[in-house]
Amino acid sequence: MSNAELHYQIKQFLYANAHKCDQKDWKGYIEDFSEDMIFHVPQWKSEHEYTTNPKREMSLIYYANRGGLEDRIFRVETEKSSSAYPLPRTLHQLSNIQIVKSAQDEIEVTAGWDTSYVRMENANRFFGHVNYKIRKEGDQFKICAKQVILLNDKINAVLDFYHL
Repeated sequence: MSNAELHYQIKQFLYANAHKCDQKDWKGYIEDFSEDMIFHVPQWKSEHEYTTNPKREMSLIYYANRGGLEDRIFRVETEKSSSAYPLPRTLHQLSNIQIVKSAQDEIEVTAGWDTSYVRMENANRFFGHVNYKIRKEGDQFKICAKQVILLNDKINAVLDFYHL
């Protein structure tokens, strides 16, 4: 597969994952992640430095494997999470998607992202950078790591996986 073909396929995969989140297709969304995935949103240490070790430093969100994200989705789906009820309407947008490194079946990708959302008549947005490690498993891609760098981290609302 050429670099252009790989880049196109990765972009389509990430766009589809964002769309599943917007549509609240949680089953489809979670299937895009590998069992051993890591989902990390680091906290800022200073104006230009964020934490890098989620086991030793503070994070805004950290799931060490898919089970943590599955549990959170279960609580959202069953409305057992008062902070997620009612769920916001979201629009995820990805930009500047670049393949940083491609070795065998693992691809490192970086992108910009912006999520606009509306909850109870209040419109807001989160935005930043995102780093992915994506693995080819058979004929499908799976996200095995997602690190979200939240640039507007002065949060005056709930922050959850569906915002990112």
